[in-house]
Amino acid sequence: MTAPLTSLPATTASPDPVDVAVIGAGQAGLAAGYFLARAARDVDRGRRPGPPPSFVLLDASAHPGGAWPHHWDSLRLFSPAEHSSLPGRPMPPSPGPGTPDAGHVVAYLADYEDRYGLPVRRGVRVAEVTHDAAASPPFTLRLEDGTALSARAVVSATGSFTRPFVPALPGADRFGGTQRHSAAYRSPDAFAGRRVLVVGGGNSGAQIAADLLLAGVATTWATRRPPRFMPDDVDGRVLFDRASARVLGRSEARVGDLGDIVMVPSVIRARDEAGLHAVPAPTALTPDGVRWDDDAGASHGWPAASRAAARVRGAEHPVDDVVWCTGFRADLRHLRGLELTRRPSGAPATERALPTASVDVPGLHLLGYDDWCGAASATLAGVGVHARRAVDAILTGLTAG
Repeated sequence: MTAPLTSLPATTASPDPVDVAVIGAGQAGLAAGYFLARAARDVDRGRRPGPPPSFVLLDASAHPGGAWPHHWDSLRLFSPAEHSSLPGRPMPPSPGPGTPDAGHVVAYLADYEDRYGLPVRRGVRVAEVTHDAAASPPFTLRLEDGTALSARAVVSATGSFTRPFVPALPGADRFGGTQRHSAAYRSPDAFAGRRVLVVGGGNSGAQIAADLLLAGVATTWATRRPPRFMPDDVDGRVLFDRASARVLGRSEARVGDLGDIVMVPSVIRARDEAGLHAVPAPTALTPDGVRWDDDAGASHGWPAASRAAARVRGAEHPVDDVVWCTGFRADLRHLRGLELTRRPSGAPATERALPTASVDVPGLHLLGYDDWCGAASATLAGVGVHARRAVDAILTGLTAG
């Protein structure tokens, strides 16, 4: 049995072990909950041999919606509502023009949870998961309040929003302005009259830079590599179809082959009306701004003839604020004690035929983090197929056990 982490409170055992503990009740956790609830209903209706699986969803947040309540105000989905649904219940159309905003998604997830009566325990943070193959049940989940829960299988669906990543840039500790990650960005209101550097070559970087530029904020958008824009007519429907074809083995084409940045209306408008363009990422922060070396970006694909690169190479620019749109890392701190085998990327190793299943711990599934645990599994429309396969495998294991 894995040794516990340090500094945890004394543990009081829970009187009610469950067959399956789902850690997280965002979109991935709810998708797993849906298939577990469906299996229980099938037992009650005589469609499946019993007993029905017992399960619980443990969510650290006090409110439904996963990470969606915490995104910036102007964020909208890439796809219409009908292409952004979890299994079993279509997302209703959003009011007004355009694709759904984050508030619409939060309302949908709250309704989804209620509609299927999913057993969500809120404000519950799992501090540590241990596994003892000789014990029954083999999993123990130690909670931060000092209690514990035993389970026969675990689905980790904690997402990544709670682990924003900021690269180490020389001079960051001496920069006199403000720095925040995109996780803390809400709107351009806080930046009126200021000079902002947005760092990051993905969708969040493009959209937040567009948000600021369209509000009249002096904004520089910096990316490590030249940004790869998708065609203007490619939206989430195309991306989902391509990801689905790959999951089903019908195509080897990757979503990333189309580009990295979806041309949502705000990005198109900022490009056409506000001069949205990128420059190479800076070499260092200074007390008053940013600095670029003479060859900034050269080792990451910025051509020598690039006008955007030429304007900043060897230069220093004053900057008041930096917004880091540099992504997230999977929040797997509760699994540290399991000492999972890691891929070269740092992600836990999972089974090739079933990418949610840990190669180290039978009955442990990792759901919804990124493509390493299933193509498009971090999306509303894409997580369902992986949740179903994970639950099917878990139920097969429970029956065999």
